[in-house]
Amino acid sequence: MTEDSQRNFRSVYYEKMGFRGVEEKKSLEILLKDDPLDIEKLCTFSQRFPLPSMYRALVWKVLLGILPPHHESHAQVMMYHKDQYCDVLHALKVIRFVGEATPQVEVFLRMCQLESGKLPRSPSFPLEPEDEVFLAIAKASEEMVKDSVDCYWIIRCFVNQLNTKYRDALPQLPKALEQYLNLEDSRLLNHLKSCSAVSKLPYDLWFKRCFAGCLPESSLQRVWDKVVSGSCKILVFVAVEILLTFKLKLMALNSAEKITKFLANIPRDSSDAIVSKAIDLWHKHCGTPVHSA
Repeated sequence: MTEDSQRNFRSVYYEKMGFRGVEEKKSLEILLKDDPLDIEKLCTFSQRFPLPSMYRALVWKVLLGILPPHHESHAQVMMYHKDQYCDVLHALKVIRFVGEATPQVEVFLRMCQLESGKLPRSPSFPLEPEDEVFLAIAKASEEMVKDSVDCYWIIRCFVNQLNTKYRDALPQLPKALEQYLNLEDSRLLNHLKSCSAVSKLPYDLWFKRCFAGCLPESSLQRVWDKVVSGSCKILVFVAVEILLTFKLKLMALNSAEKITKFLANIPRDSSDAIVSKAIDLWHKHCGTPVHSA
């Protein structure tokens, strides 16, 4: 048996025995030993497989540019990031913009506002829509990343990625949703159109917030693996799969208001299955990246 066929046999065996991910974890560990790290290979891996939770924060920090590719610089760079974090937090406390009772996600928001020159004159000023998006993403991130310094930098760079790299693509996602839903289930799409619901779907929740507050974090992080590594289009297929999963319920609703209300608070017990099917659907329509360790 050749080395490749042995590897394929092991992969099939592990999957049948419920150990899917063992081979993928080994492949990622090999990639993480590269010095410098190969960003393209890490992106490809993240597009193709879910990241093991023990390596997720590290891979995200590398792909988001928080850490450089060279291992020897990691400790020093993170020390700089920690010092900057502490300095900004201290400044906010000195001007009494945050205190001990301020929720952590709001602290993250004020830190980012201060660093970007957008801190309002008073903490009592109403939040802007972009601030609400930041808080939703921060709340989800807080559940995924336990270290507060790592969490802040990941939130900040993730949101920046949405506002820069994906700025032009995100407004196109509702149209893409309609296109792929038509391919998967034209009858369901026609029902949504007949109810005038297509334009009223929760696009902000789905696409601007990247499903933060919609899916539980254990499912959401597998979606964000794809967003962080270069594909915001995965968001379209998660939305399509939500609609397909709850097709019977949606077909029984006859108004845009009822449909929107249901979709804004979908049952969470089927989230893992929705994300798995969405990733399969994404690979079906967009292809599977080829990974070579």
